[in-house]
Amino acid sequence: MTRKPILIVEARFYSDISDLLLAGAEDVLKRKNIEFEKLEVPGALEIPAAIAFTKEQYAAFIALGCVIRGETTHYETVCNESARGLMDLSINHGVALANGILTCENHAQALDRADPAKKNKGASFAETALKMLEIKGLFA
Repeated sequence: MTRKPILIVEARFYSDISDLLLAGAEDVLKRKNIEFEKLEVPGALEIPAAIAFTKEQYAAFIALGCVIRGETTHYETVCNESARGLMDLSINHGVALANGILTCENHAQALDRADPAKKNKGASFAETALKMLEIKGLFA
């Protein structure tokens, strides 16, 4: 068990997808008796800032969200900048995290990846955060 809890930062823009990702992540953490808290943010671009604001309070972070391609270039901006922000936190600030922001072409593709009965990416992201804690030496 870690001394500090894990924080799941959940973008609620596509709430149905977020709910599925969260269910998969929570299941892993509960089964492993890992203490965690949740924080909701409006969208994927807000996730890195929320982690930066709280990075001293938690052992690791699971970023959950979804970006679905639309008709404008906003998709590329959100995908690239949210990933860049998370990588910056990880590499430059030593934050253990899992980038669980799905980047999908359409809603059906996102549902398939998020659903715990299908690809269950939420569970994979929780496992990734635990692995990053292990690498950092805070969890065994």
